[in-house]
Amino acid sequence: MSRGRLLLLLVMGCLVGAFFALDLDAYLSLSRLQAHQEQASAWVQAHFGQAALLFTLLYVVTTALSLPGASLLTLGGSALFGVGWGLLLVSFASTLGATLAFLSARFLLRDWVSRRFGDKLATLEAGMAKDGAFYLLSLRLIPLFPFFLINLLMGLTPIRVSTYYWVSQLGMLPGTFVYVLAGSELASLTSTGNILSPGLVAALTLLGLMPWLMRGLQRRLALRRLHAPYRKPASFDYNLLVIGAGAGGLVTSYIAAAVKARVALIEQHKMGGDCLNIGCVPSKALIRSARFAFDQRKAGELGFSPSQSRADFAAVMERVATVIKEVEPHDSVERYQGLGVECIQGRARFVSPWELEVDGRRLSSRHIVIATGARPLVPKLPGLEQVPYLTSDSLWQLREPPRHLLVLGGGPIGCELAQSLALLGIPVTLVELADQLLPREEREVAEALAEQMARDGVRLLTGWRAERADYEPAAEGALPIRLQLRRGDEMQVLEGDQLLLALGRVANVSGFGLEELGVELTPRGTVKVDGFLATNYPSILAVGDVAGPYQFTHFAAHQAWYAAVNALFGQFRRFKADYRVIPAATYTSPEIARVGLNRKEAEAQGIPFEATRFNLAELDRAIADGERHGFIEVLTVPGKDRILGATIVGAHAGERIAEFVLAMRHRLGLGKILSTIHAYPTLMEGNKYLAGEWKRAHQPTRLLALLARYHSWRRGA
Repeated sequence: MSRGRLLLLLVMGCLVGAFFALDLDAYLSLSRLQAHQEQASAWVQAHFGQAALLFTLLYVVTTALSLPGASLLTLGGSALFGVGWGLLLVSFASTLGATLAFLSARFLLRDWVSRRFGDKLATLEAGMAKDGAFYLLSLRLIPLFPFFLINLLMGLTPIRVSTYYWVSQLGMLPGTFVYVLAGSELASLTSTGNILSPGLVAALTLLGLMPWLMRGLQRRLALRRLHAPYRKPASFDYNLLVIGAGAGGLVTSYIAAAVKARVALIEQHKMGGDCLNIGCVPSKALIRSARFAFDQRKAGELGFSPSQSRADFAAVMERVATVIKEVEPHDSVERYQGLGVECIQGRARFVSPWELEVDGRRLSSRHIVIATGARPLVPKLPGLEQVPYLTSDSLWQLREPPRHLLVLGGGPIGCELAQSLALLGIPVTLVELADQLLPREEREVAEALAEQMARDGVRLLTGWRAERADYEPAAEGALPIRLQLRRGDEMQVLEGDQLLLALGRVANVSGFGLEELGVELTPRGTVKVDGFLATNYPSILAVGDVAGPYQFTHFAAHQAWYAAVNALFGQFRRFKADYRVIPAATYTSPEIARVGLNRKEAEAQGIPFEATRFNLAELDRAIADGERHGFIEVLTVPGKDRILGATIVGAHAGERIAEFVLAMRHRLGLGKILSTIHAYPTLMEGNKYLAGEWKRAHQPTRLLALLARYHSWRRGA
């Protein structure tokens, strides 16, 4: 504890202790106040200014220290100063004292509570940041909640001090007024408990709930205006309609069918969406071929003569197509119809919040889920409209290897594809605007990847901005694409015969009636959803890339459960989507996987942490496999084994991160991982050894010193 906190705690403790030790609470009784009312009133009239100042100071101290007696002081305020002055003095003194109590709780306890319970209080803090004034006003108006407890608890929240002050001033006024009026009839009072009758308590409680009742009424009126242009069907064809048969749509419809709802899945193109047809599946098939090429380069290290075999690019791409065909049945119409999902081929368009039109056929449903995914971002680059560029969608049609591939974008997609194609023997130059690859990762992680990609033949240009693209078909052998780059005052021109755009993806929100309906979008261009995945129309929900905030297949599937359950059973209970533990993996060599915070994010958010690292060069299986490059790093709460985040750089990182995901999801610390038996020799043992490193750094040194002396004594030394 800091010196300032210790001093404040000591002063407050002394004041509270003196209050009870000197039996000062005996002076704050109704009978004593009534007995000395005439004498006190005479002194107040003779020394009004001094009396008002003394009373205010006494009230502020009593409230700030959360001492008993505030109710008696409120009664005394009006009995001695009159209703008008009493209300004025009590109102400001009580608010000032409450604010001092609030600040004391924040200064003494907020940091400790955040460190210990930060993850559990995240939802509460987000709610307070958004609606803190409404929460506080309701609590202040309802007399059932002790005011001193509100002061202390509010100090642990992120509510602004100015907001706390004015809301408290306003919220305590009705209750203060009731007590001040009662104080004007002090002589006839027999107990302070008689002041608030059950009817008065009910009235004040209703007043406290009034802001929320009005807010709810306002929302209902707004929703009614929103629905006014449309007629809600008296009955519905389906319980749920889903637009888009990618990961989010497939899982949503499957869950609905599993609970026997009538559900239809509408897809205008191919079942399986981007992941199966142009994303995860083909890219991983390509990466597997590239990995074989990489292993051939290590033939000498593994005891073989160097291999001279070269990649047959057309054959590699045909294998990619074959892999897609083999996986297709998992996402096929036949399979999902067998599961109870009606699959409809066609383009859907909203005609009302409950109705879609699909190729002239009108379908109605109580709820509709948008799962339309995303598409590659195409930048506004001068001259680009003349260039026959590639994206992660169209790359898979290639059968002739590029003579020189230019890649714009050093994120996960750009790095995976650039490295894979370079390993297949294609000259590749990658351009990234940021000063490192994978801008969201720590610099050390990005540098490890950059070094390996350079060894694999990728020319990396980080910190360069593309300013223009040109396409000039020329004589045979010449490269037709020219890309002009700038970095500060430097300029250069790249030449290639293919240009791959890998600059991220944008949500598919156009072309199916959202604009006409007025469904709200975020500044990022995704469909705006609340914590329950509903849009501004309660009957319309959205999942996956079209909603965000992450663009992962597994994240879309995770959201799908919440969307399906909230749509089908939301009238009974809705579940808020939980995004606390979301893993991510980049399938480059080395693989990069992480969950939770990394150093960069923790430092940016001001979250204290301890970092523990284990280098794969010390792992037996990694040495045996020739995969010793990389590391595991875990961030924990200082002094505790609770995991804040984990990063793995190395072979099969995407597989090995799962243990940390499980631990974080179920709040298991590194101690639990350390006590779990891992098969030997495996790469997963690295997770256990990392936990062992943390344990060694937190050894009970005093206890071990005592044990050493004990063993010495046992030896007779």
